[in-house]
Amino acid sequence: MATVKRSHPFYFGGAASCVAAIVVHPFDLTKVRLQNTKGSAKLGMFSTMVKIAQNEGFIKLYAGLSASILRQATYSTVRFGVYEKLKDLVSKNKSKFKKKRSEIDYDSIRLITCIEANLGELLVCSSIAGALGGACGNPGDVINVRMQNDGQLPPHQRRNYKHAIDGIIRISREEGFSALFRGLGPNINRAILMTSSQCVSYDMFKYLLLNHTPMQDGLTLHFSSSVLAGLVATTVCSPVDVIKTRIMSASTSDHRMTSTAIMKQMFKAEGISSFFKGWTPAFIRLGPQTIITFVVLEQFKSWHNIFMDRKQQKLNVAKL
Repeated sequence: MATVKRSHPFYFGGAASCVAAIVVHPFDLTKVRLQNTKGSAKLGMFSTMVKIAQNEGFIKLYAGLSASILRQATYSTVRFGVYEKLKDLVSKNKSKFKKKRSEIDYDSIRLITCIEANLGELLVCSSIAGALGGACGNPGDVINVRMQNDGQLPPHQRRNYKHAIDGIIRISREEGFSALFRGLGPNINRAILMTSSQCVSYDMFKYLLLNHTPMQDGLTLHFSSSVLAGLVATTVCSPVDVIKTRIMSASTSDHRMTSTAIMKQMFKAEGISSFFKGWTPAFIRLGPQTIITFVVLEQFKSWHNIFMDRKQQKLNVAKL
């Protein structure tokens, strides 16, 4: 049977990312805490997690979960959805494959064609998608960073947002609506880097493994590709991520500091290594998050294909 080209719902990427966010949230919180630690103190990821659990309670490892889900529901829905739609536009099914088409599903055929013929276009697609996702997800990101970092602040400085919506309302009322877009520049830059390094490298690694190893399209391939993509994305995004976190968690008195000023201050006071603070928890978070996101995303697509096939079969029977 010929493979039928079929588009998938726009929100699949966001839904898959929300599932991943729930699983890896403690690592994301630990990463934010480490990135906000000023000075040269050396405290590891697991030591930080244990300290949080001991001093604040285990449940605090999930502080800001509602904001994390809100962020993924906006940021990831847009970036994955736009990337897939733009990727569809530049796909051209005219490449020859080293493997039989019957062994690879339609989405794999499409990504191989894109990689072979339109690598530059893929980077453009991912950059556009990342920029739009970063802008749409910025309010959720501000709330997310603040709620995760709240327990680290002295009691009199804590915001104590009840949940993500409460945070949005209070920030708009107390600091102005524009405060929800604090750190927009670094956030968009990070979103562009993240989408390009994560999505495009995932597609590239998947293509290379499909064509140069005995791997077939399946869980092993998705796992291997996503681990490699997570490694690339973490390293590329770390400096921008640290700067973005510092800006978003800044107090009202010093929120006017620019990205350049923060970079200079960090380099002078803490050294080059400060730009990679939280790299280990970031990778431990981003690796599983990338794996879960892409595996769940492709499972959603598979279920959607099965559902649409059955629907088409029923329509065909009804026409008889």
